[in-house]
Amino acid sequence: MNKLQIIKKKISGRDAAGRVAVRHQGGEQKRYLRVIDFKRDKKNIEGKVVSLEYDPGRTVDIALVQYSDGEKRYILAPEGLKLKDIVIASDRAVELKTGNAMPLSVLPIGTVVHNVELNPGRGGQLARGAGAQAIIAAKEGGYIHLKLPSGEVRKILQASMATIGALGNADLKNRVFGKAGTKRHMGIRPTVRGVAQNPRSHPHGGGEGRSGIGMSLPKTFAGRPAVGKTRRPKKYSNKYILQGRKKGKHN
Repeated sequence: MNKLQIIKKKISGRDAAGRVAVRHQGGEQKRYLRVIDFKRDKKNIEGKVVSLEYDPGRTVDIALVQYSDGEKRYILAPEGLKLKDIVIASDRAVELKTGNAMPLSVLPIGTVVHNVELNPGRGGQLARGAGAQAIIAAKEGGYIHLKLPSGEVRKILQASMATIGALGNADLKNRVFGKAGTKRHMGIRPTVRGVAQNPRSHPHGGGEGRSGIGMSLPKTFAGRPAVGKTRRPKKYSNKYILQGRKKGKHN
């Protein structure tokens, strides 16, 4: 094991007191977390892709990049990235090439990107899963209008970094898991339908035989609404959303 891999700590959905805080988690095969360079803050130094690897901790493959000063870092592997390709990150405009990273301000409208920062310097948080891509739709003031994989159009600061290209492994959604054990190895425990539980365990529970939920709206196990617009109406980031994931602005 090297500094680019660390043992993944098993949380299993428990909080600091040992109580279940997130249901349906537990078990899981021992794994090593790969330390990914989401910030792409090694600027103006060329790096060569020396290997393309599978990462058990994420849905997309990763690429090991060796920079000209000898340092190695993992980055998310966009579709089309090949062994021995040269990539670079810079604060100014460089070649529009898959795997290169630069601020949104220097990228032309229509560019496909991934690993986009919400806040400059914080590291990429948007479009990081298999097959994900975001498109630069417009530029206005100090913001970029970015169309996200969900269909949402959001205002992002122009100084935020992004990496060119769409992420690979888009066919992951067609994967057939085959057996229950595969999900258990991933740390996913079984989920029981609310209508199959008793009324003490879930709002949908109770009734004789097969029965509906018996209420006007579906609820979560804790009694919160589970349908419709569940986003907080006064969330701080609402002002940055130009178009919601569906027809409404805030979903």
